[in-house]
Parts: sequence; C-alpha cells; structure tokens
Amino acid sequence: MLRVDTLRITPQILSLIARIDEFKGAWRALGALAPDRLSALRRVATIESIGSSTRIEGSRLSDREVERLLSNLAIRSFETRDEQEVAGYAELMDRVFGSWQDIPFSENHIKQLHQILLRHSEKDSRHRGQYKTHSNSVAAFDESGVQIGVVFETATPFDTPRLMSELVAWVNDEREKGQLHPLLIIAIFVVVFLEIHPFQDGNGRLSRVLTTLLLIQAGYAYVPYSSLESVIELNKEAYYLALRRTQGSIRTNAPDWQPWLVFFLQSLAEQVRRLEKKIERERIVLAALPDLSLQIVEFAREHGRITMGDAMKLTGASRNTLKVHLRNLVERGHLSLHGSGRGVWYEIR
Repeated sequence: MLRVDTLRITPQILSLIARIDEFKGAWRALGALAPDRLSALRRVATIESIGSSTRIEGSRLSDREVERLLSNLAIRSFETRDEQEVAGYAELMDRVFGSWQDIPFSENHIKQLHQILLRHSEKDSRHRGQYKTHSNSVAAFDESGVQIGVVFETATPFDTPRLMSELVAWVNDEREKGQLHPLLIIAIFVVVFLEIHPFQDGNGRLSRVLTTLLLIQAGYAYVPYSSLESVIELNKEAYYLALRRTQGSIRTNAPDWQPWLVFFLQSLAEQVRRLEKKIERERIVLAALPDLSLQIVEFAREHGRITMGDAMKLTGASRNTLKVHLRNLVERGHLSLHGSGRGVWYEIR
C-alpha cells in the first residue's frame, strides 16, 4: 500500500495550495464573462492542451495544425500517427468536459478512457483499453533512435492489476475520508499512476486527462479555460526530473513525495496565473474596444483567424471601415497580420 505518512506539508506547499484555492473560490466572480467569451477561452485552451500533451510524447504538430485538424474531425480518417493521437486526445477531452459528473473513478472507466484516447491509433488496436502485457520501462535513446539505457523501471505486467486496484481504492478512500487535501490526492495519484505505467502506450497523455477529470470533480471548475498541459510542455525537463526523483522512492519505506508535489502545485499555480492574465486582458478589451472591433476580436479568438471577407459577413460594415479597425487592432497588439494582398488574414496575438 502507499506510504503517505512520510508526506511533509511544508510552508511552500501550503502557500501554493492556498494560492490555487483562492482562485478556485474567486472563479465565479473572476470568470463572469459572457458565454461566448468563455467558449472562446475554452477553445483556445483545449487546442493548447491537445497540442502540448501530444508534443510532450513526441508529436510534431503545432497548435495551428491541431486547430485545423479539429475542424475536420468528422472525416474520421487520419494519415499519420500524430494526427491519430491528436484526434483521440480531442475526443477524450470532449468526453471529460461534457460528462465529468457521470464518470466514476474506477478501473473500468480508466480503461474506457484509455480506449477512447487510442481509438484512432492503428498500431494500438490490440491493447487499447487493456492493461499492458509486455514490459514498458522508460528508456533513453540517442539522436539516431538507438536505445542507450533504461531511465526508469515501471511495474511488471504481472503486478500491474494489483497495483492499479490498490491505487484506485486509495484515491476513492481518501476522497471519501476528506482528510487529505484534494490537490495532494490528485498529485499522488498522477505520480504513482505513471510509476506503474499500466498501459502499453498512452500513459502520459492519459495521466494528464485524468488530472483534468479529477480537478474538475474536486470543484476546480476553471480548469477547462487554461491549459495545464502547455505549462508542463514549457517545463518538460523539470517535469521528468520531478517524476523520476519521486518515483524512485515510491516502493521504499520512506517515499520522497516532495519533488513531484512541488512541481505539480507550481504548475497548477502557473495555470491559474495565466488564466488571471487572460481574464484581465479580456476585461481591458471589453472596456476599451469599439463594438465593431470587439466583434472582430471575438471572431478571431473563437475561430483561430479572421479574413476581410469574414469581417464583412460578420459585421456588415464596409471594407474601408473594416480596414481602419483591423489596422488599429494590429497596431494596439490585439491581432497579428499574415499574408499579403487578398490572402491577408489575422489572428489573436
């Protein structure tokens, strides 16, 4: 069983939890934006989360490419491994955001979520939704792709079912008792889940979606509007270092939870800081822009870009009037201009 009696609640950890919970409590007031503004924020955060989480695992698709792929998910045909991973991650996030209240935290549901994650991955068809049957220790590779050593030994396929059963039972017991702070429960779950590495593939991506699910279920309702995955991507080396430092001691008599807890809570605090900054920017935009300019900015934020033709259809204003508004938006730093001539388009900076 997990040894959490070695968990030290330091002033740093207390301060980070207080910071995150303060924002959680204030979200209803801070997030009092119009539904279409919240929808636009969520769309941007979702694109960032999908792009970052898949790139952490080796994908090369940019956020712009992810956005284009999401607009064509209905095609149900994806040529590359990267596209398959993005499509699965997008569908899983959509399921979590839409049905989080109806997803019990159980092994069966974790397996179902894994199946959705790898739904479009052809090479994973035999093992999606099932615990691993082969060793999947984390290895290091040289620049040519040749394995040069094992970085971390994960649980054996034989031990995985027992360890996952114990982990899920621990999470549910702690959530029911209410003695350990929810953020600490979630942090410990994530690091142990990745130490077990229960599935043949997709463990990192699934761990980040499960983090989102557990946070929303714990009342952190702002989570869909700011990407935690993008915070982790920008600090990927520190992410792996914190995981390894804690994971190496989990099965000992004195687990060192501190490295991972501090990184995890710092990442959540940065997620909050980013969202606060976005909300403040939204308020400034709302207060300072003319209605027509505001319509343009809202369209660009929701759809990823806007052209002159889009702006004319949206507002009914003349080309000359719109040129003035678009030029002012570029000069004031709200939009960036791309292309030339009739191919000009704009996106949010």
